[in-house]
Amino acid sequence: AVMKNSKTYEHVSPDVVGNRRRILISDLSGRSNILYKAKELGVDLDPKDERVIAILNELKKLENEGYEFEGADASFELLIRKAIGEYRKPFHLKSARTITEKRSDDEDTSTEATIVVQVDGVIEHKAAIGNGPVNAMDQALRKALERFYPNLKEVRLKDYRVRVLSTKHGTGAVVRVLIESGDGESNWSTVGVSENIVEASWKALIDSIDYKILKDEEKKAAKARG
Repeated sequence: AVMKNSKTYEHVSPDVVGNRRRILISDLSGRSNILYKAKELGVDLDPKDERVIAILNELKKLENEGYEFEGADASFELLIRKAIGEYRKPFHLKSARTITEKRSDDEDTSTEATIVVQVDGVIEHKAAIGNGPVNAMDQALRKALERFYPNLKEVRLKDYRVRVLSTKHGTGAVVRVLIESGDGESNWSTVGVSENIVEASWKALIDSIDYKILKDEEKKAAKARG
């Protein structure tokens, strides 16, 4: 509704005071919200495009599973790119394993992650030790991919948040993980949901890496065009 007549919702244009309009995306979003958000992300869609409905349906399905994209623009952009056929999977996961070890009551736990990925037919196998499963997976994944995507060395995990969506099942509850990443030039946020906190973290982490690679490839293409 705000897109039809913003004056009924805003007493002053956000641009006047140095802000910008922010349209939140949820399962209640309509076609106009999707179009506005897509344009904000640099994706132009025709209002009559059937893919807009496909995006809405996918959004509703994911949010029914516990996803929330209001604070995860990078994951939402990937969702759009996949729906309109502008997404190329940059790598394929062959296997991932984490082992957490605690040797004594006085020592902190440490986690070792082992990642095997395939990029353009080439297999890369790397391991890393971190202060937890997410940190270890993040390091191992980037080590495995840096040979193919050197700019991943710039990426840093800046924030990591977990929300339990339902306490009904105790330790088996569904959790939502929100990750904020940055590369020194920009920050982006991604989301993952699962009953397994490591799996939810992995989904958010994969989106973060995918997004960075996507943006770097867009910059490279723009530079090539002059």
